[in-house]
Amino acid sequence: MARLLVLLLPFSWLYAGVMAVRNWLYDVGWKKSSAFAVPLLGVGNLRVGGTGKTPHVIWLVEELLRQGHRPAILSRGYGRQTTGPRLAGAADSALTVGDEPWQYYGQFAAQAVPVAVAEKRRLGVELLLEAHPETTVIVLDDAYQHRAVRPALNVLLTEHARPFYEDYVLPAGRLRESRSGARRADVVIVTKCPADLNEAAQEEIARRIGRYGRPDVPVLFSIYAYGPPQPLAEAGAAGKGAPSAPAAGPALLLTGIAQPQPLREWLEGQGYTIAHHANLPDHHAFQPADLDALQAHWQPGWPIFTTEKDATRLQRPELWAGRPPLAAHTYTIPVQVAFLGTGADELRTLLPSRSA
Repeated sequence: MARLLVLLLPFSWLYAGVMAVRNWLYDVGWKKSSAFAVPLLGVGNLRVGGTGKTPHVIWLVEELLRQGHRPAILSRGYGRQTTGPRLAGAADSALTVGDEPWQYYGQFAAQAVPVAVAEKRRLGVELLLEAHPETTVIVLDDAYQHRAVRPALNVLLTEHARPFYEDYVLPAGRLRESRSGARRADVVIVTKCPADLNEAAQEEIARRIGRYGRPDVPVLFSIYAYGPPQPLAEAGAAGKGAPSAPAAGPALLLTGIAQPQPLREWLEGQGYTIAHHANLPDHHAFQPADLDALQAHWQPGWPIFTTEKDATRLQRPELWAGRPPLAAHTYTIPVQVAFLGTGADELRTLLPSRSA
């Protein structure tokens, strides 16, 4: 492994150099970065995938709603089969807007929070403001490297299990740019922390982050709080007749996310024995063959668990055709973000005021 790292490092330095030049061009104003009449809140990371952006975006939107804002959400819409700026609507799906935006739409449709997708975020912001002039703040999902727009608040996420200061730029590691990119952050959140992470450990992590970020930037710590299993949202036969509380014991796990290990560990802590984990790539487009392969490991009565994000890509009736028993025992596990110590209050103070 060490030998491979040495071989890949020159390519990482080249990639980091290209990104450094790009960032410098934005810093000196040679490349344009647009600001807008409403504040933009950017949520992103330095590494590729798996830091917990989706539940943190949901936390921010829920908090903005509590404060009286009219928020909107803008994402790239990774994995969708459409292109260009697009507003999510009832006729859409994960195929047309992407799995995360479709999850946001389902989560906030009742509260009239607009969700849009656009590869070029500037065009997405313009679309949202034209279609929804009442918008008071826009949350940008995964736009830390998208510098053509200028956030009023840049939220940088880094995973506790693999913090950016221990990682390398692609291809030697998983960073999209060098560690010095942390200097653009206005707040850093260390995600997926153990609930018992003590103050001494938090201080050491904050110290190491401070070597790359600005010294005055707060470092907060968040954990995942999982909720009780919920029958998969009705997709064909999915969810019909599912027991409300699957008993502990053998279970299957079906995921297509970057970091499923925390969920697996939580399920095992709840008394479930994962007899088989269908661990598919992030944003995987589920096919009937995937469920056929899963069914080969399933025994009648066993629960099948998946994530809310994966559920957006499982809501296609053709996936469940001819598999009603499998569908009836499939559950999603809700996940929410909680902050250690005074982290939630500190983050609230950084959000734009309602008058902004």
